[in-house]
Amino acid sequence: MRRTGIMRAGLAVLLLLGAGATASTVPAAAGEKQPASAGLLTAMQRDFHLTKAEATARLAAEQRATALEPKVRRAAGTAFGGSWFDADTNKLTVAVARGASATTLRDVRATGATVRTVPHSARELSATQAKLDKLPAPEAVSGWHVDAKASTVVVNVVEGKRTDNDVRAFLARARAAGPITVEQVSAAPTTFAAGTVGGDPFYTGNVRCSIGFSVYGGFVTAGHCDQHTGSVYGWDRSYVGNFQGSSFPGDDYAWVNVGSGWWTVPVVLGWGTVSDQLVRGSNVAPVGSSICRSGSTTHWHCGTVLAMNETVNYSQGAVHQMTKTSVCAEPGDSGGSFISGDQAQGVTSGGWGNCSSGGETWFQPVNEILNRYGLTLHTA
Repeated sequence: MRRTGIMRAGLAVLLLLGAGATASTVPAAAGEKQPASAGLLTAMQRDFHLTKAEATARLAAEQRATALEPKVRRAAGTAFGGSWFDADTNKLTVAVARGASATTLRDVRATGATVRTVPHSARELSATQAKLDKLPAPEAVSGWHVDAKASTVVVNVVEGKRTDNDVRAFLARARAAGPITVEQVSAAPTTFAAGTVGGDPFYTGNVRCSIGFSVYGGFVTAGHCDQHTGSVYGWDRSYVGNFQGSSFPGDDYAWVNVGSGWWTVPVVLGWGTVSDQLVRGSNVAPVGSSICRSGSTTHWHCGTVLAMNETVNYSQGAVHQMTKTSVCAEPGDSGGSFISGDQAQGVTSGGWGNCSSGGETWFQPVNEILNRYGLTLHTA
């Protein structure tokens, strides 16, 4: 059971982050910001095999990289080829397309980021991905995304399926669209909704999902959790509210209004593994950053951001602009929170594998959801 101490008294608080998520910070004293709680540092030491000092240094470096990314993007201009956090150097690396002017290179280096020259700009790679998004894809093609490090669009194909006629035809059209690289994956992704099995989630229809982040007036979660039955019920089966908007496939996001005695708070659950996390914003963590997820089935797990803006080809249809991570998840975790430090990142969509043998999980970025529905994230 996860509710101790504040549990029953803070029901609505935990409910709205209930199935959704994660790590925790201790409120900072006036004029002082503490980036992570002892529990979060412990979890990072466990999952990344770090010492406490190394975990503390990595979190601080990731915060610097997150703040630096918009500056290097502006400095690189049209030559920007992408960026990622390098855990070996604890620095942000920026790809700059060949042919960039000396002035551009100087301006990017002046930000303090590491510069790498690549064949293609981010704009070129995004254009290639956009062309692939318009192609009908067989189920054995599990998705595609821009890989800034390799300066290519990576197309993932389920192991053993590359020679299938439909896959070969898709790959031929993909190569004509622009620079691509084909990689094998162990399994096709699936969503992480689940039938009602109890626990500490929200329920709608015959599905159990996890709550993502509180927004003023409600919470955000995954779109595939909307069973179009209207009402949403909390962990104790009391009425919470209704889906006010949802999209799946194409996107995988939704939001639910909150009433009937429930209220929202800027907190994400640690499920007793770590202390509960305050949410202070939604700055996007770069590729390579550490990230943690929590949900109503597998609770708290951490990993790394592997790719951004990936198209994921579920059996129900493709979902665009997803972020891929090395974090595991299982049925019932859908909609739960992905958080990096104290910054909200997104809501759990789907993946492959499990939390016993490992796997990968995708999330829908939270800022896209906020912008789509005109919502405001509830922050501390």
